Amino acid sequence: MSEENGYVNDVETSDAEPTIDPVGADGVAADVAPSASDRQLADERDRYLRLAAEYDNFRKRTTRERQEAHLRGQGDMLKGMIDALDDLARFAHVDPASTDAKTVVDGVAMVEKKLMKTLAGHGLEVIDPVDHPFDPARHEAVMTEPAATPEEDHVVARVFQQGYLFNGQLLRPARVVVKQWNG
Repeated sequence: MSEENGYVNDVETSDAEPTIDPVGADGVAADVAPSASDRQLADERDRYLRLAAEYDNFRKRTTRERQEAHLRGQGDMLKGMIDALDDLARFAHVDPASTDAKTVVDGVAMVEKKLMKTLAGHGLEVIDPVDHPFDPARHEAVMTEPAATPEEDHVVARVFQQGYLFNGQLLRPARVVVKQWNG
């Protein structure tokens, strides 16, 4: 501190950080304890930081749990498919010279049936719309053919490729031939 013209100068001319003088202008020591609003602000800031950290932990935990549940579901479905894969492997490695075609076809049909039963147990549905009205939300018309009567107008005649639903969600529309009445 320096004294110029009878006044006390609190500012130092060095590069050091300025300090707060706890002595007020009246020469009485000032209260350096934080005010009530400063404490409330600090408490609210601390509360906000804790909530933000808690939300971040919640978000990470739910993402991890969702991924684990997805993997468990895939594992359960694959467990059911292992038997069908084993049967398919047996038919893939038969000796064509000693096995007739009917045996192979019957075996593949049994494997398909087992596989479809397993997938149906997990929520897969086959869309088989033959003789049902055409539904553009579930079917894709690839051709039309003439209808014999007006009642057959917009009715599915044949299916080129089956469609599939999984728990009500369309995985693939059925590709169909639709009858059309031309009168």
